[in-house]
Formats: sequence, C-alpha cells, structure tokens
Amino acid sequence: MKKMADFDKESFKKDVINNVKNLFRKTIDEATQEQVFQAVSYAVKDHIIDRWIATQKAYEEKNAKTVYYLSMEFLMGRALGNNMINLTCYEQVKEALAELGFDLNVIEDQEPDAALGNGGLGRLAACFLDSLATLNYPAYGCGIRYRYGMFKQAIENGYQIEKPDNWLKNGNPFEVKRPEYEVEVKFGGYVATECREGKNYFVHKDYQAVRAIPYDLPIIGYGNNVVNTLRIWDAEPVQEFNLNSFDKGEYQNAVEQANLARNIVEVLYPNDNHYSGKELRLKQQYFFVSASVQRAILKFKENNADIHDLPNKVTFQLNDTHPTVTVAELMRILVDEENLEWDDAWDITCRTCAYTNHTIMAEALEKWPIDLFQKLLPRVYQIVDEINRRFVLKIEDMYPGNQDKVRNMAILYDGQVKMAHLAIAGSYSVNGVAQLHTEILKKRELRDFYEMRPEQFNNKTNGITQRRFLLHANPLLADWATKKVGDGWITDLPVLEGLKKYATDKKAQKEFMDIKYKNKVRLAEYIKEHNGIDVDPNSIFDVQVKRLHEYKRQQLNILHVMHLYNELKANPDMDFEPTTFIFGAKAAAGYKTAKLTIKLINSVADVINNDKSIKGKIKVVFIENYRVSNAEIIFAAADVSEQISTASREASGTGNMKFMLNGAVTLGTMDGANVEIVEEVGKENAFIFGLSAEEVMKYEKDGGYYPMDIYNSNPKVKKVLDQLVDGTYSNGDKELFRDLYDSLVMKDVYFTLKDFDSYADAQKRVNKAYKDKANWAKMVMLNTACAGKFSSDRTIEEYAQEIWKLEKVEVTL
Repeated sequence: MKKMADFDKESFKKDVINNVKNLFRKTIDEATQEQVFQAVSYAVKDHIIDRWIATQKAYEEKNAKTVYYLSMEFLMGRALGNNMINLTCYEQVKEALAELGFDLNVIEDQEPDAALGNGGLGRLAACFLDSLATLNYPAYGCGIRYRYGMFKQAIENGYQIEKPDNWLKNGNPFEVKRPEYEVEVKFGGYVATECREGKNYFVHKDYQAVRAIPYDLPIIGYGNNVVNTLRIWDAEPVQEFNLNSFDKGEYQNAVEQANLARNIVEVLYPNDNHYSGKELRLKQQYFFVSASVQRAILKFKENNADIHDLPNKVTFQLNDTHPTVTVAELMRILVDEENLEWDDAWDITCRTCAYTNHTIMAEALEKWPIDLFQKLLPRVYQIVDEINRRFVLKIEDMYPGNQDKVRNMAILYDGQVKMAHLAIAGSYSVNGVAQLHTEILKKRELRDFYEMRPEQFNNKTNGITQRRFLLHANPLLADWATKKVGDGWITDLPVLEGLKKYATDKKAQKEFMDIKYKNKVRLAEYIKEHNGIDVDPNSIFDVQVKRLHEYKRQQLNILHVMHLYNELKANPDMDFEPTTFIFGAKAAAGYKTAKLTIKLINSVADVINNDKSIKGKIKVVFIENYRVSNAEIIFAAADVSEQISTASREASGTGNMKFMLNGAVTLGTMDGANVEIVEEVGKENAFIFGLSAEEVMKYEKDGGYYPMDIYNSNPKVKKVLDQLVDGTYSNGDKELFRDLYDSLVMKDVYFTLKDFDSYADAQKRVNKAYKDKANWAKMVMLNTACAGKFSSDRTIEEYAQEIWKLEKVEVTL
C-alpha cells in the first residue's frame, strides 16, 4: 500500500507536541485524548494545506471545467481517519502516536461525526466527493454548515428522544473560514420595476438580508495530491446587534437579524409538518443555493470574460429536489445582474444545470405553496412564473388540446410550485440512481417528461467509496484482500474479482471467516458497552440499518421476529441456528409511525432478550444514534444484509453495497440496486423474496389487494398482529401499538402482510444455508469479490464523461 513520501515521523511527533502546547497550554503528558485528537488533526492539516493550494492553482492554470455538487446533506462521517488514509500516511501516523503513548483508534474515537446529513442521500454525496478528488476531477460540494445537524438519537424507555447534536462544540480542526468570499442572500420584501434607458429593470426592495460566510473543508483524493473542497455556508446577520433598538428597550428588535441568520443554519431539515417549518426549510434551500451560485459565477468571471461560456466551465448538479431553486436563481443572476435577454439566459441555464432524481415517492418530490414561495422569494417567484408560462406554451404546442399533459407537467399548478418539474424544465440531464429506478421514472413517475425529451434521461447507478467502507472500516479484510490480489482495488474496485478463485479454497475460506468472526466480536463488544446486551458472535448477525420509513419495512422484519419467537415458544427444540437481529435507524422527528416502530422494536427486544426459556436463540438489538462511525463497525460484522423495501420504492440504496463489499449476503426484494447486486453475484448467492416491482405497481393501478383477507386467512400473521393489541409487548397496554395494527390491517400500503410468508420462507433459507459452513463461506466471499461495480469511482467516471464532460487535472507538489 502507498506511503506518503514527504512524511517525517519525528517532525510529525514534534508538531503534535507543539500543537498541544500552543492550543491548550499543556504538555503532551497532561493532554486529554480529545486534546490529542485536536493536535493530531492540526498536524495532519499541515500536510493537507500545501496540496490544497497546489490543487487550486492547477485548476486555475488549466481553467478547468468544475462541477458544483449542490446538496442539502453531506454525511461525511469522521474526517481524521479518512484524511490520513487518502494522504497515505495512516500507518505512519499510527506508529508516531504509538511512540508518543497513544492508540490511534482511541484518538479517532474522540471526533464527533460531522452532523451535516441524515441518510443515504447525504452519504452518497460524501462518497461522490471522495471519488471526484481521487479521480482528479475539479469539484466543489456545496451545502450548509448546520450547527446542530439533525439530532442525536437517544433511546429512553424504548422511545426515540431527539437531543441536540452539538458537533461543533470543540470546533472543527479541518475547516477553514473564508470571510473574503461572503455574499448576501435576500428574503421577503417586494419587487419594483424601474425603467432606465427604455429597458425595464426589476429591483428587490424592503428585503431582509443575511450574510453567507463559507467554511471550506478539504476533500482529499487517494494518493494523488488532489484536495478538492466541500464548501458549507454559515449565516451571519448583516448587522449583528442594533444598539439603537437596545437603547430604546426594544431588546427583541436588537437581535432580530442575528436570530434570522442563526435559525437558517441551526438544524438540518427542520420539522416541516407546520407552516413555519416549511418556511424555514425553503429559506435553507434558497440560502445555500443563492450563496453557491453567486460565488460560482464570481469565480467564473475571474478567469472568463464572456458569461456565455458558463456552460463550458461550470455544471451545477442538483442532488434531488432540495437545490432545484438553482434553475430560477441562475436565471435571476443572468437576467437581473448580467443584463442578458431571457432567451439567452435560459439557454445558458439549461446547459449548466443537471438534476439527479433520488425518489419515486410522491411526498419526497417537493412542492411549495405558492403564497409561501412568493412571499419569501418574490423575484425568484416571478422568474419561476415566467419559466412556467413559457414551458406550458411549449407543452401546448407539442400536445395541442391535451390538458392532462399540462396538469402533469406544469411547474405551477394547484396552488403549488413543483420543484422536480422546475429542475427537469431547466436541466440538460435528468438521471435516476439504479437501472430499475430509472426505468420506473421513464415509464411511470416522469413519463410525460421522458416522452417530451427522451435524450435528457439517463441512469447512473449509485456507488460507495471502498476507501472508507473497506480500507478504513474493515482493516482486517482490507489487508487480507491486498495479500491475495494486490492493493489496486483501493482505486479500482473490480480488482477484487481476483478473489473469486479463493471462494472454494478451504484455507482462504477459514481466513475470511476468521476475519468475519473477529469483526463480530468487535460489534458484540460495542453492543455490550452501549446496550448492555450480551450477543453471541457465533450467532447469525442479521442486520437492518437505515433511515426508518414504512417503505423500508422495518415493520416486516420485527413482525417476523415476533413470529419466530412464537415458533420457538411452541417448539423450544426446533432446528434453528441462533440469530441476533440488529436494527439501527433514526426516525424523522415528526414521523409518528416511524417513531412508534422504534418503540415496538425495543419492546419486542425487552421481552425476547429476557426470556430464558428460548436459551438465547434469538436476540434483538436496537443500536441507538446510527451514524457513519458506528456503521463502519456494523457493516464489517454483518452476515445478512436486510434490504427488504417494497419493490419499486427504493431508488437505489447504498447500504446494500457496503454490506456486500464487507462479505454479507443480501436478503431482499428485487428493488433498487438489489437487482444489479443479484446480477453481479448471482441469485444463488442472495436470498430474494416478495412481490416484483411490476406486481406492486399493478396492484397500485388496478387494486385487488385486501390486507384483511391475509389477516383472516393466515394464522401466523393474525397471531403477530393480534399481539400488537393484546398487551404482549406493551405491559398490558392494548392501545400502545393500535395505530400500527390499524395501518397494516386496513391499508398496508407497503404490502408488508402480502410479502410476509415469502419473507419468512427466505429467512428459513438463510437459517438453513448458514449451517453449511463451506457453502456459506463461498457465498460471502463471492459477495466481496463481485462488489467491483458498486464503487462510487465507477459512478463518478460515468457522470464525468457522460453528463459533466470534465477533464482530469494532475496536481504536483
């Protein structure tokens, strides 16, 4: 494996010692582990800065086209370990710290996860930034510097409790504040029209403004001297404190501007099931989009004289609907500030913006009430209104008299601003994130748009970075793979195909399964420390970790656990391989059903884990505050990867890829990227069950599914559902889980009961397969060996060549 050429161990140790002294006025012997973490981070940052400066110089000299990846979320995880791995100095730092008397693992554990994201969308963005830097492509990530992130999840009495995640409490050693690049973002007020020299100009008046201040975080390419930038925007008031108001006793007015700014960046995704939450969320979106687009255009103009060249030098990639106001904001700047005619501006915009759709869930395709949008962003609304007027004329021209087309495609309709429609109208590319997902978009969700411009649509199956999720997360397996096939997989994951020939080799099987066992012991220790539950590393570790949502069907999983428990109670000696069912998930703060599902999982765990009569054959564990850092421990230890969403609902998934890479078999529906995982590894090396996407969509279109029929005809299902409302898992409170019972028996919109028997059968197949140790070892080894397609390096190469048209830039020190 590569080692950093310019790393001097003695100098590094001196830097750490001096940093402790200068930052904390302490000697190294007096420093806490957290202080040593800060000191090590600043020492590592010294090695980053020269490369960061060199990278920006190389990009400027080449005047290279740059992609701005705009996303409300970047779930980066901890930075120190990842930065050291990509600088190729991990082992050298580990050795230096050992000589100073410190364990690098303990030092890494002092770092909080950067709370800049929530789930798969934000983690994908983080993987993409890693790959862009590793592949030498000029890129910025653009987002918000949330002070508290989403929330820190605690489990109290089985319930999710949201606590502030003050991840910036001790500062962020890797960030650099860039006040010289601040811009102003305006909200509210009204638009006046002024005529000058025979031309109308639109002037925004009586607005409230905030200053957007960028903080830059380094994104390091693996061993190639490239350091790209994640730019996250903080909000500061234009006037911090109004002394005049304060002196008059108007204390609230004195800090009003400061509060406006603070609220915008306080929390990731404020609860938007009320008007003020919606308003704040739209403010957040416009805030970071406006700041990013303004700054990108200023940067463009430093090296380019003609604004018409913008599409040749800049692409704005819109990560889902959250940043799609970019289309209108870019138009505003081109028309109002660059004084271009509408058609000129629209041509530039449509060749500069590209849109990634991440969902087919209607509720996630954002729509804003027109009155809210107009009040908050008056000039931007005027522009959206004009984009819509012209777009509707185009629809009517192509499809005369077809009002259905207008209804399905208009940007403004039914009193709402439809953000996905704005994105598609104003982008040159629209992509889905897995083959199945893209086909569903083209044939169903976005069919009218696809028929209008089929050449605009394309697929880019998601990927993950193997540098974090194998090299860093699973060092034992990473070292083993390198011994077998060399270290080329670190930047070319398909190299792992070379492991296929070892899948039936007895010695290699033993080595692989020994590594898996050690990783299971590591997770068992984590569970004991954090949950107080003893789990057996020899049991099957069956894992479902992801955001909690009904379509992801954590309910199906826990209902099946209840069924298994019923079977074991009735037949204690049944042939059953002990299994530990591991869950990890955050539920959105306002999502009642999801939060109740967490309570159910924990209530079932309380009953089963304390029942000595089943002799520990089933254990249930809910890992609280699931995040990137504990995910790394979980993926490495899993035997079974639960990917059980209702077919046609999951756009792609990336957890499924992380499990596969770390040698877990997929238990799943043919949904999202599961389809492609099965294509790569073979159906015989996965456990597939349930309705197909076509069958689900047919039921949704034609009806014919009645969950009550299953409840009445399937005694296994009836029993577990009755246990939701007979007090079995609620200390006699029959109403606690009534809402879950009602939603399943009356509606079951995610076909949980319909898939129950098929899922239970797949679980039996898993249990039986695990007993055949040699064949199980072969299956899991083939999963690792066949994971090559699912690197984010492959995904980004496709984006760069097929959508963005970027060129690689070499960086030398």
